[in-house]
Amino acid sequence: MATRDELVAAVIERYRSGGRNEKGRILDEFVAVTGFHRKHAMRVLRGGQAQRRSALRPERRRYDDAARDALVVIWEASDRLCGKRLKPLAPVLVEAMERHGHLQLAPEIRMRLLAMSAATMDRALRELREHAGGGTRRRTAPSSAVRRSVPVRTFSDWQDPPPGFVEADLVAHSGPAASGSFVQTLVLTDVATGWTECAPLLVREQRLLSEVLTELRRLLPFDLLGFDTDNDSVFMNETVRDYCRASGIEFTRCRPYRKNDQAFVEQKNGAVVRRIVGYRRYEGLEAAALLAKLYASVRLFVNVFQPSFKLAEKERDGARVRKRYHAPATPYQRLMADPRTTDTTRSVLEALYADLDPVRLLRDIRTGQQQLAAIADRGSPEPLAREGSKLDAPSLEEFLTGLRVAWRSGEVRPTAKPKAVAKRGRRRPDPLVQVTRDLRAWFEEEPWRTGRELLERLQGTHPGVYPDALLRTLQRRLKIWRHEAASALVVGPMLIKVPEPIQAELV
Repeated sequence: MATRDELVAAVIERYRSGGRNEKGRILDEFVAVTGFHRKHAMRVLRGGQAQRRSALRPERRRYDDAARDALVVIWEASDRLCGKRLKPLAPVLVEAMERHGHLQLAPEIRMRLLAMSAATMDRALRELREHAGGGTRRRTAPSSAVRRSVPVRTFSDWQDPPPGFVEADLVAHSGPAASGSFVQTLVLTDVATGWTECAPLLVREQRLLSEVLTELRRLLPFDLLGFDTDNDSVFMNETVRDYCRASGIEFTRCRPYRKNDQAFVEQKNGAVVRRIVGYRRYEGLEAAALLAKLYASVRLFVNVFQPSFKLAEKERDGARVRKRYHAPATPYQRLMADPRTTDTTRSVLEALYADLDPVRLLRDIRTGQQQLAAIADRGSPEPLAREGSKLDAPSLEEFLTGLRVAWRSGEVRPTAKPKAVAKRGRRRPDPLVQVTRDLRAWFEEEPWRTGRELLERLQGTHPGVYPDALLRTLQRRLKIWRHEAASALVVGPMLIKVPEPIQAELV
């Protein structure tokens, strides 16, 4: 500020006496140097403030260092509360600390401390809080503004909607680890009929979600009227919100961390997606294409030939909850029986039902599951080792014959079978492959030598080649050799063989 005042004093007279063009050039230079707004710079140079000096104005400070020190004490005693919570607590806390002899304040300091506003407390404690490791407040997520613009719909708000109001959710196929890129499944479940559609998403991207949703709308036997999702950022964004507005779809969301608000689709996540696809990891274009092909058969088999229960009413009597369900029915049957279904939709569904073969659909599902399991287990679409046969769909007669005795094999879904445990082999070249014979000879000559002693001898024989970082590798090698030597003392040298799991673990 003092430098700015000196600059004003240097150019103010020249600015006053200059012409219009010269004033413009002076003003441009003054604004570039000081950073003032152009209008403010004009007022400063016209206002005759050459004798003004910017300096600290202690007379305007209401709270001195003593009041600030007292504020720090009660802030720490309150376990570092924020200003809005510390302000109402200050009188109680000061009185309690004075009563127990922990704090002694002069009357004027006590009065100033209790007169501080919450904002003043936060300003006075800002630097201390940052230095203490509190940091700044977490910024609001970009989707929060969109989330506020989307109304909330709970489970009890559904009442009896017509077909077309769906709940949506994503099912991740990440396997045991959620790192990296993996395929996800978008699940849509109609609230009125239970009609379920699934489609794979190669990546979590809002534009891709909109495109997949457009394709699913073409498959639905009814118009999409409502789209209810959770608070995931892949749904809570301007792209999906504007897409629903442009398409005339009512966009709603559930309450955060209340999965029961989306009970219809959450039930299908397990009963359809997990039951069919399982819990393995699927990634890449090939897995996404196989999932899309599998879901083409699953949607028809589940919606036409898989009955499900639907809750009719629920009564609570103290701690007892009584639930009554409608008779089991397929989504196809519920849609046909709904009086709000149009005649055109009924005729289309009847033609679809007449051409469907449940055994053929089940065979296609089993074949798709087998291909997915092969990709998840081996990383390629090679066939599973199953009696030497290729991964081709069997004929309907062969598949139907197999259904009669499938119960003897237990679990028949390839995606539900546990993955075979692969043996872990060496992932890096053996750094001691050139000197293993010498090390083994040194060990047989002096088996009591430690790994450190053998490594030092090796470094003396081959200077600068084998670093100290190989100590742990050499110790594992010694452990195997000692195991073989101990076995030789018990069972003889001809029967010595280190088990493969031990070798894989030690080497």
